[in-house]
Amino acid sequence: MPAITAVLHTENDGLRLGRALETLYPCDDIVVIDHDSRDATISVARHYGARVIDGRKSSSPENWLAPVDQGWIFCLDPKESLTENLAASLYEWKSQKSVLGAAFSMFLREETSEGWREVPLPQTRLVPASWKKWNGIFPADDRSALPLEGELLRFSFP
Repeated sequence: MPAITAVLHTENDGLRLGRALETLYPCDDIVVIDHDSRDATISVARHYGARVIDGRKSSSPENWLAPVDQGWIFCLDPKESLTENLAASLYEWKSQKSVLGAAFSMFLREETSEGWREVPLPQTRLVPASWKKWNGIFPADDRSALPLEGELLRFSFP
């Protein structure tokens, strides 16, 4: 069974972080890379059992991924949450005897002032720990990434 480490970058996300962390139950470990929060972000992260890393000292993926030496990395924004269908897909994916695919993507629904909208293309978010292609804090999109069922929800309002 492959291990999944959720990685979230935070900066003053104390009001929304709990909602994201509550949905990460399919993950085996949670790493929060904090970029100098001055609110309750670190307390909330620790309350949910996350390991907190000082993001000021870890500017590149090579540095902030050092604690994740094997398994898979699932990148999530603190404004995002997994739907139950996506969580079920992750459990099903983990239960497979062999993992096919170099990376996995998921669809995103985003909250707007007019309601929810679907982002048309899936985003690469689940990658092996050895992944080398990054676009800032997220894996670079890989069009060959296999989409998982379910969605990420991105909340615009606390």
